[in-house]
Amino acid sequence: MFTTGWGEPIHPDTVSSLIATVIKRYNSPAQGARPGQPLPHARLHDLRHVHATTLLLAGVPVHVVAARLGHADPSITLGVYAHVIRTAEASAAEIFAQAIGE
Repeated sequence: MFTTGWGEPIHPDTVSSLIATVIKRYNSPAQGARPGQPLPHARLHDLRHVHATTLLLAGVPVHVVAARLGHADPSITLGVYAHVIRTAEASAAEIFAQAIGE
């Protein structure tokens, strides 16, 4: 996913460490005021969850999200992101109710 300038892969832990450093510097800048809302701790793997959750809430089909995540079977994605899918289902029910004038 990430490579050095000469094309060698970078270990995921290195990227997670970099993310932690960037967040720490953002939350506690050497100069200037601290942000009104600091960023929470995050790892590289958390960005994967943000990506999948965002796609599912936007209505991207589960099988497409599963393929992007590299899941061999969409049932894996359904199991991990069931709470997101339930939220999307509730939204769909509300949209349908409004569409038929309820």
